[in-house]
Amino acid sequence: MSRLYSLPMPTPILVADHLTAVFPNHNGGLQALERVSLEVCPQEFVCVVGPSGCGKSTLLRLLAGLLRPTEGRVIFEGEPLVAPRRRIGFVFQKANLMPWRTVLANVALPLELQSVEPAEARRRAQELIELVGLSGFEQNLPRDLSGGMEQRVAIARALVHNPDVLLLDEPFGALDALTRERMGTELLRIWEARKKTVVMVTHSIPEALLLADRVLVLSPRPGQVRLALDVPLPRPRRMDMEYSAEFGALAAQVRRAIE
Repeated sequence: MSRLYSLPMPTPILVADHLTAVFPNHNGGLQALERVSLEVCPQEFVCVVGPSGCGKSTLLRLLAGLLRPTEGRVIFEGEPLVAPRRRIGFVFQKANLMPWRTVLANVALPLELQSVEPAEARRRAQELIELVGLSGFEQNLPRDLSGGMEQRVAIARALVHNPDVLLLDEPFGALDALTRERMGTELLRIWEARKKTVVMVTHSIPEALLLADRVLVLSPRPGQVRLALDVPLPRPRRMDMEYSAEFGALAAQVRRAIE
């Protein structure tokens, strides 16, 4: 008689365990998050959506070790996370490039801070510049770049030291719609090439569904996980999937959870 065996579940690389975040103010404190729990597995792409002010960016900063929770804990590879780690990369809403440094020098900066040998730092920075599609712009300054190009530099800089986890806080929020679509496609290409674990905050439901393996919806403040939705769309993803009935049904689920 044949027996069926289920594959073991992968061990999460990043865990949020009942995270609560309260920021002091003159009125007894502002509670951004309330007992948020989630698990992220290696090489998984997770998007977090929700109404403005629901604590999405706060959650990402907690996962990065940039903030300490009021209650709860973050676990990274089985150990409590109490400070930023090199193995967790972060891309902010604004690229925050150093205006006096070239594209190559901006990308290489984390390696310089780690005292990596200069030739090796340049080699690794060049590799990431090619990955994000900016070959030929190595000696340009940020003032010579478009917004989308600046964000590509920021992504390359976050990846240059080869982190295990990449956290992105609405990296395309300030871009126009067409550039945002192109950047989403580029991010998918980069993720498929490097297979990093990604957690990304976005306001865009279509963007979340096109990018993610799983979408988490946070409630209005204080943010709580209202929906955890697996996205069964096949990969590689294409922009025209947005017009399918399956995509529309998934988007409706997310929209109902937000509303």
